[in-house]
Amino acid sequence: MIETIVKIFTGENILFLLKGMEISLFVAICATVMGILLGVLAAICKMSRSKALRVIGNVYVEFIRGTPMLLQLSFFYLGIPMLYQMITGDYLPVNALLMGILAIGINSGAYSCELIRSSINAVDKGQWEAGMSLGLRRSVILKKIILPQAFKRIIPPLANEFITLIKDSSLVSTIGVIDLMKSSNILGARYYNYFFPMIGAAFIYLILTLTIAHFTGKLERRLAEGD
Repeated sequence: MIETIVKIFTGENILFLLKGMEISLFVAICATVMGILLGVLAAICKMSRSKALRVIGNVYVEFIRGTPMLLQLSFFYLGIPMLYQMITGDYLPVNALLMGILAIGINSGAYSCELIRSSINAVDKGQWEAGMSLGLRRSVILKKIILPQAFKRIIPPLANEFITLIKDSSLVSTIGVIDLMKSSNILGARYYNYFFPMIGAAFIYLILTLTIAHFTGKLERRLAEGD
């Protein structure tokens, strides 16, 4: 067994796994940023006085939360190019990494929406009243007063969402992206032993999530002291 471990975990193979880790982190970071932006827009839509915007926000959130992420990922990578070909008759080349980021980012936006909306609702209603008494428009109050306070409350939950996305990013391996999960599968196929490469990948995922969780905990305590 020791010989197998030494044979698999050479310096070159460890670097190969770390390269996969970089892709996983890149996917998670991009999807988190995209998810926050979409989450803010969806939260604003759901809280809007416009019925049409509320319907759009609700449909987006309920549809994304009600369907599996793997299905959404497959739709972006396989469904959209096929739909494009059906409409135009032309082949649409797709980038697996880009499609993976889009799918996971859109999924994250639906979950971030509820976090952001609850944080906005948690801000004292007196803040709205104070802004209105100064003659500020609702959009200005939201942008300048409410959102900055809401984001202070939402940073820890969003950090937890980032941890979740690091793990969920492993789904991009199903469409050919060579992330950490795919890297371990490639090593497993190369050495006819999937057990140890997967253990190595699991260890790296664990180190990433525990490290981020540690800094998230410190951030939560600092924000609590600030209150």
